[in-house]
Amino acid sequence: MSTSKDLEDLVEFLHHGNTQIRQISTEELVGYSQTHTSLFKRNQLEPVKDLKLLVKDYAPIAKNALTVLINISHDTEVLRSLANDDEFLGTLLSRITYAKEESANEIAMLLANMAKDDAMQRIFDLKRDIPAGLSTSKWAIDQLLDCFVKGAEGAYNKHANYDYLAYFFADLAKFKEGREYLTNPQAHDSDIIPLTKLQVFTDHTSHIRRLGVASTIKNATFRIEAHPTLLSNLSPDPTLPPPHQGANLLPYILLPLMGPEEYSPEDTDGMLDECQLLEPDKEREQDHEIMKTHLESLLLLSTTREGRDVMRRVQVYVIIRECHMQVEDEDVREACDRLVQIIMRKEEGEEEDEIPGAGDAGGRLVELKQGEDDEDDEDERIVDIL
Repeated sequence: MSTSKDLEDLVEFLHHGNTQIRQISTEELVGYSQTHTSLFKRNQLEPVKDLKLLVKDYAPIAKNALTVLINISHDTEVLRSLANDDEFLGTLLSRITYAKEESANEIAMLLANMAKDDAMQRIFDLKRDIPAGLSTSKWAIDQLLDCFVKGAEGAYNKHANYDYLAYFFADLAKFKEGREYLTNPQAHDSDIIPLTKLQVFTDHTSHIRRLGVASTIKNATFRIEAHPTLLSNLSPDPTLPPPHQGANLLPYILLPLMGPEEYSPEDTDGMLDECQLLEPDKEREQDHEIMKTHLESLLLLSTTREGRDVMRRVQVYVIIRECHMQVEDEDVREACDRLVQIIMRKEEGEEEDEIPGAGDAGGRLVELKQGEDDEDDEDERIVDIL
């Protein structure tokens, strides 16, 4: 099928009354959706409207329709049509939380794309019927979080692992309301901090999960007022406001940066328990982009004096020093350098030797130069997963 007329006829079959014809049409259009976005925008997005309805069709048709929508949702006009459609969003939420939904992974991918539109911030205000066996919360965002957590390795739905919801949370964390949700204890959920449900996946076997969670963490750390909660490893922590919950985020960022190296007793003095006595087969994260994202999260957490003091106290420097030595990637090493310059520099009113670890290897991986401790535009930028 090569002519424009043929393709237009094929698109017309999306709303054909015959199930077999609709299925053939969606199958053929999957390939064209990667290169012919404009084909689906004709007649005021009529094909997109048809595809939205086909998401509720028979399973093979629904899967193809979702794949097409995923492929064309990079287009701003299409994305706006999807993200602003309340009925369509309701359909996706109902289906992704259904334990036998065969296209749950495709829905997760589409939701991740839709989260790039500002309209998706309304997800935090949506209430849904509570799916039995999945969640105890009426809030849509909680139900999606439960899908991600309980659905790992197909534990909730044998057809899905929900990995792409990691990208969904990462993009939602670009919004102020998203960062607040992720870092605030939830009174309706035993005061659990939602980010603590995600951070445990920083060492998961799925690359998609690790990358999405790392980016979610980084975006959440842009909320400076949440840093005391994120850095605290105590629950209850009397220094935090009620309900005094600490997130204990640091070990989940540091462990992917660590390998099987042994540290001296002096280096481990004060180090987080989770970071000590690691197995001899402990593997460091292999994806340099994920490593760099974790290092940027640490850099953001060092924005305040209190954050830098915590990192000094728990020996973050020696872990980053070892990472710098072991990883042969210039971007990772540069990120290590910048972090060390921030956490090991002399604070106002302090002498150099007052800073823990400052006497070790000069307290820096490279010399601190005027202006190098200023965060550039890249480090101020919210992560956008493509």
